[in-house]
Amino acid sequence: MEPLRTEQARLGASRRDFLKASAAAGAMAAAIRLGPSVYAAGSDIIRVGMIGCGGRNTGAAAQALSADKGARLVAMCDIFMDRVKEKRNILKGQKPEQVVVDDAHCFEGFDGYKRVVESSDVVVIANAAKFHPLHAMTAVRAGKHVFVEKPHGIDPAGIKMMDAAAAMAKQKGLCFVSGLHSRYHTGYEETVKRIHDGAIGQIVAIEENFLRAPYVIIDRKPGLTELQWQCSTQYHFRWLSGDDVVQSLVHNLDRASWAMKNEVPVKCHGLGGRSSMTEPIYGDVFDHHSVVYEFADGTPIYAFCRTTTGCYDESSSKIMGSKGRADITRAQIWGEANWKWAGRCDPYQREHDLLFAGIRSGEPLNNGDYMSRSTMIGIMGQISCYTGKEVKWDQAWASDFYYPPRPEDCRDDMEPPVKPGPDGTYSVPKPGFTNLL
Repeated sequence: MEPLRTEQARLGASRRDFLKASAAAGAMAAAIRLGPSVYAAGSDIIRVGMIGCGGRNTGAAAQALSADKGARLVAMCDIFMDRVKEKRNILKGQKPEQVVVDDAHCFEGFDGYKRVVESSDVVVIANAAKFHPLHAMTAVRAGKHVFVEKPHGIDPAGIKMMDAAAAMAKQKGLCFVSGLHSRYHTGYEETVKRIHDGAIGQIVAIEENFLRAPYVIIDRKPGLTELQWQCSTQYHFRWLSGDDVVQSLVHNLDRASWAMKNEVPVKCHGLGGRSSMTEPIYGDVFDHHSVVYEFADGTPIYAFCRTTTGCYDESSSKIMGSKGRADITRAQIWGEANWKWAGRCDPYQREHDLLFAGIRSGEPLNNGDYMSRSTMIGIMGQISCYTGKEVKWDQAWASDFYYPPRPEDCRDDMEPPVKPGPDGTYSVPKPGFTNLL
């Protein structure tokens, strides 16, 4: 689980303030619906809704409430109602005066997001990544501010929808904030700035690593349907998560593109497969990937991710230059002038601090300039690993490929698009035989 800091004592609203705000809520609700400028006029209450009640969104909701003493969590949804109630209790314990979700605003199932959007001014989205574009677009169309976790889609069709949602949010003057938290880490910002200012000379190569044990492994609970089981362990099914290049290495690829002044690679080729994590609990995703990207000037990214137990682990973003080297994740530079950042920063909290500051000031924050682009870098690498073919940037953007079913076609009573074989395991793509684009 990614780290979170609630800072309840610093930012929690008093009981007196909460009761005062509650008494005025009816009058304020009409004003809130008028648009973001109303907040700057002094409205105290900003209604927050959660789409997804896993560990990450529970953290995101706590950070949203810590960011603004007038924020109130008013609605929650998930595929499973027991998860909604459990996370409501956890958040209520952390932020008792800011969590005001009643039973009527606890929603379950694939369509629960619609009710959360209706009930909220800001939605925090962190559920199966397949649905991030649809849920973000729905919120923006309804005039709501958005925080959406990475990845920002799992296929080209999804990324195009997310890109359109970001553009619409900008047009409407809404905040649209990405969970690619590296951009909110002040130490990373300073490191990248120094790279751009020439501290390591010209970038000649980049190495990206996200090597770890399998992520969020859970046992199958008795009584779950196959669809419910897959949704409960969504990181391990590619139709829900997009697999690990898209799901995890996207952070690294975002940092690599950032170091290259937000350029994108023109092509990539990848290797991947499943070697040891083959039991049913690991679903139908690969357990190792290697992708080589190339920018227009020939600069390569050597990118690696692995989710295998008992192996070497590393998380790093190593930038090699003609006059030195840097590691963005360590906020450190070696070369003609050695340097190391000595500050402290919680980027998970900072992204919400700036989101709510943008809402209050009427100066919306929009991360659309990089969020879709960085995710598409991951998608093209993942597709190359699955197919064994070289994938070009223009080819990926021209494609309308999606992992079926479409997000808007998912229903609580549908059959899952993948099923286990006779031995209970799930088949995976076969490089050289699988075709996607």
